[in-house]
Parts: sequence; C-alpha cells; structure tokens
Amino acid sequence: MASISIAIVAVSSSAPLIAFAAAPALAIAFWRNGLAVALLGPVALLRRRDELRALVRGDGRRALLFSVLAGLALAVHFATWIPSAKLTSVATATALVATQPVWQGLIALGQGRRLPTVAWIGISVAVVGAALATGADLGLSAEAVTGDLLAVAGAIFAAVYTAFGEQARRATSTITYTTICYGTCGLVLLLVCLLAGVQLTGFDNSTWLAILGLVAGAQLLGHSMFSYALRKVSATTVSILILLEVPAAALIAWAWLGQVPRLAALPGLALLLVGVAVVVLGGSRAARRPEPPVADPLP
Repeated sequence: MASISIAIVAVSSSAPLIAFAAAPALAIAFWRNGLAVALLGPVALLRRRDELRALVRGDGRRALLFSVLAGLALAVHFATWIPSAKLTSVATATALVATQPVWQGLIALGQGRRLPTVAWIGISVAVVGAALATGADLGLSAEAVTGDLLAVAGAIFAAVYTAFGEQARRATSTITYTTICYGTCGLVLLLVCLLAGVQLTGFDNSTWLAILGLVAGAQLLGHSMFSYALRKVSATTVSILILLEVPAAALIAWAWLGQVPRLAALPGLALLLVGVAVVVLGGSRAARRPEPPVADPLP
C-alpha cells in the first residue's frame, strides 16, 4: 500500500501545481510531456532499439499507429484539462476529469461490448452529480463553467487515449509505448503553441519548479507507482483508490492555494464520485465474464 499512497499523493499534486504555475496552460502541457520524453527516450533507445525498429515493419505498424493515435488523444486531454484547473476550482476540475471510467464504458459500448446494469446505474448517478456540480458554478462565473466543460472534455479524451493505448500495449512494452505516445503528444502541443504564439520560456523559478514537479510527480512517479501496485493489487481496487485524488487535491489546494471548496458544489461532487465508483465496480463484475473490463481511470 505504500506505493499506492505515494502515487495518490503524486497525482493529487497535479491540479494544484497547474493552478499555481504562472505559465500558459498549453505551455505547461507541452513541457510536462516534452521533459518526460527527454527522460524516457534515451532509455527506450538503449534498451528497446530492436522493438522500435520492428514498429516500422509489418504488423508492428499497427502498434505504432495506435501509439500515435493515443498520443494525439492525450494532447487533446492535456489541452482541455490543464486549462480547466486554471479556470475552475481544483476540486471541481479533478472530480470532473475523474469521470473517465464513465466515458470508457460508453466507448466500450460503442465497440459492441455489453455494459452490466450496475454500470448504467453508476453512469446515471455520475452524470447527475456532474450536472449538479456544474450547475453550482453557474452562479459563480462563466469562466468557472467553461472550466467545468473543459474538464469533462479532458475526461472524454483521457478515455479515448486509454482505448487506443489498450490496443497499442498488446504489442509494445511500457517504455516504448510511453515514449512514442508522450513524444507525439509533446510534438502536437509544441506545434499548437508555436502557431498560437504561446509563451514557452521566460517563466520564473517557482513556475519551472512546478512544471518539474508535474513531470516527476503525476507524469512519472504517479503512473509508475500505480503500475507497480498492479502486481499485487487488482485494477479495480487501484481505480477506486485513484478517486482519493479528488479530496486529496482539494485539500492541497485549500492548504496551499487558499481555495476553499464551494459548499454548493460538494453534494454534486460527492454524487459524481459515487457514480464513478459504481461504474468501476460494474466493470469489475463484467471482467469476471467473457466481456472485457471497463478501463482504469487516467491519473
């Protein structure tokens, strides 16, 4: 459980660090992926050179295609969710992006998989909770509502990213897949930043430290620890524990940034988390049957 505890703390710091960093959201998204590739790329080239070469020949091209598509979806995920953490509260942005399993279930439905009744119940509860939370922000500002909608979009594209990644990972190692995926994501975000004239440098030291914290924490340490924990803990348990990111991120934002959770949004956020937990549990029950399980949420 120590590894899971470390991972939860690492991913919970993501939204507060984003809200704190005095840099454009797209720049944060680019550096988060670009620096991760700078660390992972040399390792992949040294240890997985033959595997990388195989991706441009024969059946390997399919895995390469899905890795690139996953990177494109991840770019949209970051380009929507990271701005949401600056426009709405950390608590709301984190809770809404945690609806990923809901969208993952709907993608599975579109792929012809049957969802159990309990999953549909969870989806309904989560949607009602999200509507209540977003409705509470209507009286706050249009900016907060925009942030809510961007967080939902981030959850949808996180689910798309996971769906493509599931296909790619059938034929690639973790480091090869993440290097290609993060590399594609970083390249797309860099092009968008350059075309839009987004500032990429010249930030103060505290902002650079926040960006480095995102790379070391949520991007590398959080994902790595969750992957390690899967050796001893079921994916369903990990998925439920990842939901602890929501209150943990809210507490960090409260203590560090002075973001007091909005009381009007709390019932909706609580209902949303209950719904997501039910969806994950419903996916676990389906996994015991021939149908594939609902994928775990992206931290």
